[in-house]
Amino acid sequence: MPARSRARKRALDILYESEMRGLSLGATLSHRMAMAEQPLNEYTVALVEGVIAHHDRIDELISTYSQGWTLERMPAVDRNVLRIGVYEVMYRDDVPDPVALDEAVSLARELSTEQSPTFVNGLLGRLVAVKPSLTL
Repeated sequence: MPARSRARKRALDILYESEMRGLSLGATLSHRMAMAEQPLNEYTVALVEGVIAHHDRIDELISTYSQGWTLERMPAVDRNVLRIGVYEVMYRDDVPDPVALDEAVSLARELSTEQSPTFVNGLLGRLVAVKPSLTL
């Protein structure tokens, strides 16, 4: 598995853990960094910090383009896969949009429900299509 794919998986673990434990993302990230036997991958940290920095806008975009699904109704894994995907699509110029989509779909396929890859692909695909007209 490529390094950035592993970093995305680790970032997803941190986002999911934070949500399940009811802790702030910053606290969960700090705890994971302190407890890690080896330093966390820089890209893992960048993803989590990016989601923290843009959390409200990311959740707004997910809510806007999810078509009939509220954030609360989505499986927690999907919600956090989408947060990473939206962050990469909207804020990471070094990640091509098709790569961000493919990586998010792969995580959903591996870790979530049977319908999740299609849902994640559809939402992020709509976001990519309207991205030029969006303001951050």
